[in-house]
Amino acid sequence: MSPPSPPVLSVERLAKSFGTLKAVEDVSFHVSAGEIVGLLGPNGAGKTTTINMILGVLEPTAGRIAIQGLDLRADRSAALEGANFAAVYAPLPGNLTVEQNLRVFGMIYAVENLTRRIEQLLVAYNLSQFRRTKAGVLSSGEQTRLGLAKAMLNRPRLLLLDEPTASIDPSAARDIRAGISEVVESGRCGVLWTSHNMVEVEAVCDRVLFLSHGRIVLEGDPKTLPHLHGAETLDDLFVSVAHETLDEGLTR
Repeated sequence: MSPPSPPVLSVERLAKSFGTLKAVEDVSFHVSAGEIVGLLGPNGAGKTTTINMILGVLEPTAGRIAIQGLDLRADRSAALEGANFAAVYAPLPGNLTVEQNLRVFGMIYAVENLTRRIEQLLVAYNLSQFRRTKAGVLSSGEQTRLGLAKAMLNRPRLLLLDEPTASIDPSAARDIRAGISEVVESGRCGVLWTSHNMVEVEAVCDRVLFLSHGRIVLEGDPKTLPHLHGAETLDDLFVSVAHETLDEGLTR
């Protein structure tokens, strides 16, 4: 019997300090292939800092990150080769057209059969009519779809999504969630998904991690976790974490 594959993402005792501020403190979790994990918490909880460390944008103060078993610190390029990312706060270059953006990033990721892949993504994300439109003049929803198309270029094994359906109408958001879920269900990709939309989180995530003040305080199935902690809904639980009303004995 062959040994089990390593998680697509493994985070061990991760920490990041900015002077005396501990933005992330002793965070450990994993994401497996075929799994969507929600990283939740109020603004300032440490979600974006955590994602930026996974992307290699920020250097951790302590801890270890591995992508497909490759240590990010020791083998950054190889580790990030199978990852990709989309966030509403990271728009693509506005002076390039939609097609140019996908081609440039496809070349960066050394995507095989790039022209064919671009055509597939233009159709999948309803961008064909904007192929020669500069990204900077797209609507916020169109820019979000372009960012998602870019994130799927290299068929990533690890996909990091920060508010992936923000600025998209409910019908398009449902289609995008279904498309991402289909990729994940194929078993080759794992997703770390942040969102403030708890209905969306409950619909797509297999597990959720609640961050508060840089630490994971709750973890579990989004459908059952609220009732375990006296909340009616995931939204109510989110508010409880944000307001620090959970009993301390239940948070660790």
